Amino acid sequence: MNHRLYTPFVRQHPLLDRRSFLADSGTALAGVALTNLLAGDRLLASSPEINPGRPFAPRQAHFAPKAKNVIVIFCAGAVSQLETWDYKPELIKHDGQPLAGGPAVTFQGPAGNLARPQYEFRPRGETGKMVSDMIPHLAELTDDIAFVHSLTSKSNTHGPAENFLSTGFVLDGFPSLGSWVTYALGSENQNLPAYVSIPDPRGVPQNGSNNWGPGFLPAAFQGTPLSAKEPIRHLVPLGVGPAADAAARDLLGRMNQRHLEEHPGDSKLAARIASYELAARMQLSVPEITDLSREPAHVWKLYGADDESNPTKAAFARNCLLARRLVESGVRFVQVFNGAYASGGELNWDGHNKLKEQYDRHAAILDQPVAGLIRDLKARGMLADTLVVWCTEFGRMPMFQKGAQGRDHNPAGFTCWLTGAGVKPGVSHGVTDDLGQKAVADIHPLYDFNATILHLLGLDHERLTFEHNGIQRRLTNVEGHVIREVLA
Repeated sequence: MNHRLYTPFVRQHPLLDRRSFLADSGTALAGVALTNLLAGDRLLASSPEINPGRPFAPRQAHFAPKAKNVIVIFCAGAVSQLETWDYKPELIKHDGQPLAGGPAVTFQGPAGNLARPQYEFRPRGETGKMVSDMIPHLAELTDDIAFVHSLTSKSNTHGPAENFLSTGFVLDGFPSLGSWVTYALGSENQNLPAYVSIPDPRGVPQNGSNNWGPGFLPAAFQGTPLSAKEPIRHLVPLGVGPAADAAARDLLGRMNQRHLEEHPGDSKLAARIASYELAARMQLSVPEITDLSREPAHVWKLYGADDESNPTKAAFARNCLLARRLVESGVRFVQVFNGAYASGGELNWDGHNKLKEQYDRHAAILDQPVAGLIRDLKARGMLADTLVVWCTEFGRMPMFQKGAQGRDHNPAGFTCWLTGAGVKPGVSHGVTDDLGQKAVADIHPLYDFNATILHLLGLDHERLTFEHNGIQRRLTNVEGHVIREVLA
């Protein structure tokens, strides 16, 4: 027998010798140290710990926040920056001329000639910023506002652009800004939702509930639609007194608790029970909040809520007043929509055809109520803790569309603004070109705008994550920088 054929295999290098052990230990320790340094520098993502039975419990921010609450005014349909906040003398100078080197065709068809702003601009406040006569009430507040004139979007279509502004993605299925905030911070009031969305009195925006949906976050963190026109009613059955109603709720609570104890660790059951319990508490708390008759006549007048000549304006004004009452009662994030989905811009800011005629109508609805809201917050000392955001999904072109008296979609350069808690007042940041078509200096994708809102709430947009399908998702995807030039 040839024993060489059966010579047992002898490992030349032991699986773990002293030298390898020391080398691998050094690498491991270095990794631990690096992880600690990254955590210290806030470079590691972190998901908040959620108790399924108390999903709305208040949670700590990443760092001390400047703002405790947010009110977002979302103007659906894409407000023209050229008729409102972004003054372009060259556009007036070249009115009626073709745009040299410009596109022959834009989103909806052939491009026409350059068209001057349809409203006069005047210097406002101590800053002397030029603002349009279209919005005289808001123009008076220019010194309190930080404008970002150089925003860009990833879509020139309303639905995907609404998604991008609200969720950071053009596709459906991603969490809204308010849902991210609620997921991160919970609620300061356990009898009201942490996040309320108030649709326009004329209807919902084009993407509807996507703008306040939770996407892949737990459903508890979605926005609750609510309005002054259609408040949640107290649903106690007729003939049932307060004592009997309270006893029934107590019995139901004990039954739910027993059911939960029989299914320990069932986070979905715990979350569902918590949502039902919040809904029950809301039946008692919301009717009181939405009872605007408690407000004095001078407050109604400030907002324009008593304007019988313009019922839509009065209804929108009541929504703005409701927003203040919600924030005052501990609701952290309130989203107020101005404009509803309809073709042709009849119910929103989509000014393709008769822009001046449409904007006369829409501005009358928007201007006084939003200015009244800001003035009211300031008078009550609430603006120090409340961030007010004005936004729209994209801007509009400097030329009219061929054969029309309106402007086409323009995601390449437009304006949104901030005022209130943590915001540097009287600032105009970012620049579009001489005709207002493209952002050319300090260019900021909407990722940056959303990152800035999170920052003012004490949240690091790079650390606020949720694992979905094996990916650590966040509002700003893999992009975004805080716009520090607008921070106080």
